[in-house]
Amino acid sequence: MPDVASSSSASASPPPEESWRRVVDASTRRPVVAFIVSATVWLLIGSLLALIASFKFQFPDWWTQQAWLTFGRIRPAHLNTVIYGWISMAGVGVGTWLWARLLKTELRGRGLLLLSVALWNVGMVVGTIGILAGYSRSIEWVEMPYAAFAFIVPALLLVVASFVQTLRKRHVQHLYISVWYLGAAILWGPFLLIAFLLPIYSGVPEATANWWYAHNILGLWITPPGLAAAYYFIPKVIGRPVYSYHLSYLGFWTLALFYNWAGVHHLVGGPVPQWLETVSITFSAMMIIPVIVVAVNHHMTIIGHFTKLKYSPTLRFVVFGAMSYTTVSLQGSLQSFRYWQEVTHFTHYTIAHSHLGVYAFATMIAFGSIYYIMPRVTKWEWGSPRLVSLHFWTTGLGVGAYFTALTIGGVLQGLQLLDPDVAFLTVVENTKPWLVVRSVSGTLMTIGHFVFAYLLYRIVTQSGTRPEGPTYFYPVPEGTFEAAGGNGQPAGTAREVEAESDR
Repeated sequence: MPDVASSSSASASPPPEESWRRVVDASTRRPVVAFIVSATVWLLIGSLLALIASFKFQFPDWWTQQAWLTFGRIRPAHLNTVIYGWISMAGVGVGTWLWARLLKTELRGRGLLLLSVALWNVGMVVGTIGILAGYSRSIEWVEMPYAAFAFIVPALLLVVASFVQTLRKRHVQHLYISVWYLGAAILWGPFLLIAFLLPIYSGVPEATANWWYAHNILGLWITPPGLAAAYYFIPKVIGRPVYSYHLSYLGFWTLALFYNWAGVHHLVGGPVPQWLETVSITFSAMMIIPVIVVAVNHHMTIIGHFTKLKYSPTLRFVVFGAMSYTTVSLQGSLQSFRYWQEVTHFTHYTIAHSHLGVYAFATMIAFGSIYYIMPRVTKWEWGSPRLVSLHFWTTGLGVGAYFTALTIGGVLQGLQLLDPDVAFLTVVENTKPWLVVRSVSGTLMTIGHFVFAYLLYRIVTQSGTRPEGPTYFYPVPEGTFEAAGGNGQPAGTAREVEAESDR
């Protein structure tokens, strides 16, 4: 990477090559484990809430006697626990480890991060109970009451403080592309949340700000850590550099330029100025550029190494997520066009699209990252390749079936809603089979989440007999991962690949 850091803020040389990784990993252990374990707890809670909401499509009279179990409360509680509890905290946990590793320095502000975890969890408890108790703000993606964000916002700012302190003490001058994405996320994320929580919106401006926020919290807070992890772990595990640094720059800066304008296309057909909708649609279409750039970079990096997906849990999850990023982003550009929104707006197609982004892309990459990171911070290996494989197939097949069913069902639903000769009740009846697939798929994913939580419990507590060597799906032919060190060597002993300037 080119030199984008000033020499005055970075030491001239890193610690000795044979020891610095162990030092860095040890410094990140407590905050990384705290964030990842907390995130997994919220994943389980969010999954159970999602199943209840989904089953209500088959059993609408189920658990209606209690107000807190009605769909109108369960669904937003699920959304907020997954967005702010699971994927945000998992992203911070993964990002913390990556940040210290890529800067080749001990993590600073560890106490700040532990305080952040505590505040974040308190905020999530307050927010989830608040929604279920009927104190929802009724604004999508920020339904939790203000009291919850009174804890979450300071928690975010503590993360920023720790990251900035670590950056100032870095032992490198060259900043890898993953550092760019992570650094951008910790600037954009808190800004988005604080800007939207200001009590200055009402009416149409509030709706406009709502979708500006909701779209950007996905694209500028959740997406960058996912791309940072993909840019790090794909080259790391296969043992070769990123295909093109120039493409990585182009992908980063076009994402930063175009994505911020894209959210208002969710309000096409609403009482929003036409010029604002048109600007949003235009920039949504322009997002094709960073998506194609990132897709080409990832594909050209891994080409010739696809057989390694057979063995490496990290590579399999991360590549699945990277491919899903390409799909969901191209779909998002298409979805912004007025002619396509006429069909898909207010249908289950939109639900399929959102799950492809938050789950198939961001969550699967988070899983793959955690499978790589945890052995290095706990000095223990994952105990059961079969359970890891079960986790992959239940989540991968689950989200695949979920997306396919609701995409097809949503398009058919939209076409029938546009047909004046089709009665509304007929549309509802025709949608039911696709919703059954949704519930079955959600059940599969939830099974995978509990399997993952069990594996995480065992590695954190170091339960059972100490596994020998890294965890693979199948026995690995000798030499397969020799150049990588990724999943190919015991934790903390491999020659790992970070950037061309580090090799």
